[in-house]
Amino acid sequence: MVDYPAISEQLDDIESAREDGHRKIDWAREHMPILTALQAEFDAEKPFEGQRIGMAMHVEAKTAVLVETLAEAGADVAVTGCNPLSTHDDVSAALDEHPKITSYAKRGVDDEEYYEAIEAVIAHEPTVTVDDGMDLVAAIHEDYPELIDSIIGGCEETTTGVHRLRAMDDDGALEYPVFAVNDTPMKRLFDNVHGTGESSLANIAMTTNLSWAGKDVVVAGYGYCGKGVAKKAAGQNANVIVTEVEPRRALEAHMEGYDVMPMDEAAAVGDVFLTTTGNRDVITADHFEQMNDGVLLANAGHFDIEINLDELAEMAVDEREAREGVREYELQDGRRLNVLAEGRLVNLASPIALGHPVEVMDQSFGVQAVCVRELVENGASDSSSEEGDQYEAGVHEVPDDLDREIAEIKLDAEGVAYDDLSDEQEEYMGSWQHGT
Repeated sequence: MVDYPAISEQLDDIESAREDGHRKIDWAREHMPILTALQAEFDAEKPFEGQRIGMAMHVEAKTAVLVETLAEAGADVAVTGCNPLSTHDDVSAALDEHPKITSYAKRGVDDEEYYEAIEAVIAHEPTVTVDDGMDLVAAIHEDYPELIDSIIGGCEETTTGVHRLRAMDDDGALEYPVFAVNDTPMKRLFDNVHGTGESSLANIAMTTNLSWAGKDVVVAGYGYCGKGVAKKAAGQNANVIVTEVEPRRALEAHMEGYDVMPMDEAAAVGDVFLTTTGNRDVITADHFEQMNDGVLLANAGHFDIEINLDELAEMAVDEREAREGVREYELQDGRRLNVLAEGRLVNLASPIALGHPVEVMDQSFGVQAVCVRELVENGASDSSSEEGDQYEAGVHEVPDDLDREIAEIKLDAEGVAYDDLSDEQEEYMGSWQHGT
């Protein structure tokens, strides 16, 4: 494996960076009651003592609270970024100061450094993986399969990563159990819908200093992320156009009152294009040729392949930084197309990006934390283990009781009371014998 340095060895003014990073982390923690409650539980029991947790995540303040929660539970944690532009170096430096945490995450690395940092995490020989996009899991399987027998399981944060994991599982290539954290209600209904919707639109508005009101906003994909973007854009008086490849989602968008059309038609109409599909080549040369002067192109999916920037660069006669975080491509006929955050996740990779709101990520990261607890308690790779049921290799849904646990902690923190079923109602719902 490569000898890649931790972030503390890469920054010039490490003390100032750590001070700034701790300030950001402290602010986030104040607004994360779920992880605060779990950390109090973990502090007393140290359930992860002896575990080595390898993480590839968006390393910023909210993620740092999760990382510290796992470390305070007794684990040795090695972490790096899952996107070259989403790391906050000061937060990474603050994490690296913790005696049980090593952070390799650094903003602005090239592809070679990105994967070297992932290899540095793998060099810690993790027993649990926590991933966002599946790059860590893929690297272990492809390059270090000898470590798999010592890994009890993993957790995957995002839609793209779960898609990759399921494809890997279908091919029989996934060699240890991984929880699909993205697919649980506490993730999809809040992180994907409200988190992606709010943070993507906020970052575009702040980066460009432009209004949403009256603009034609094309949302590519009407999954949970697309629904959130469409809902929030409509709430800011934009006219929303949805493009889809799945007929039921297209119909759902139509019934919600949005215009639905193929991207070939939307390309000539839109003022702002926001991709949320997790797929590649959603917007290509054919679409660039039809677009109006001055359009904004942004991605809220995952990897920087949804907007085909290679084709756009080939078409352009000139390029320039029109504004920090905005690259302008001038075409032969004088039209200018503006790409935000290099086509990477706009809510995490733009110069002013802060990611999803703190409260939303508290819920998602709470699910991550209890899933790690579940793996440690019941996912032992040793088949002779007497504790719990071993999870077999493959993609697993998050147990519903864990998801409910996080919802209950959140409601309690918010002071929200809710009803319980009576014994008679429980019996009725569990019986098939009650008729008309």
